[in-house]
Amino acid sequence: CCVSFCQGGDAAMKKTGKMVSEVLKSFMKKPATELYPFVKNPKPAGFRGRIIFHYEKCIGCKLCMRDCPSKAITITKVADKKFEARINLDDCIFCAQCVDNCAKNALESTSDYELAGLSRDSLKTVFNNESVDNVALRPEE
Repeated sequence: CCVSFCQGGDAAMKKTGKMVSEVLKSFMKKPATELYPFVKNPKPAGFRGRIIFHYEKCIGCKLCMRDCPSKAITITKVADKKFEARINLDDCIFCAQCVDNCAKNALESTSDYELAGLSRDSLKTVFNNESVDNVALRPEE
C-alpha cells in the first residue's frame, strides 16, 4: 500500500512542478477574460436587446402578439385609438419578430441587454402614454 503510494507520489510531484511552471507563466501573460462590468464591449450592428413600445404609433393590429414565439407581448386597448403594451422580458427570447412585423414601427429593439434584477416583476413592463420618453418602465401591477 505504502509502496504504490510512494511510486505514484513521484509522478504527482512531476505534475505539480509542471503546474507551478504554468501558473508562473500565466502571471506574465495578458488576461484571457474581459473586465466586463467595468469595461463594456462594443455591440455589433443589429444587436437585439430590450424591446420598447411607441404607443403613439400603434394601430392595434396585434401582429406582434401573433408573431411572438414566446407570447411575451400583449397589446391592450385603453382608449379610442390608444393602446398599451405589456412586455414580459423574462419570457422574451429577443428574436425581434415583433419589431420586424410591426407595420407602423411601434416596436423597437434596443441594444440594452443588462436585464438582471432581484425579482421577475422588474422584467414585466408596461408601455403606455404614462411612460416618460418611452424609456421609463414601470413594473406590471
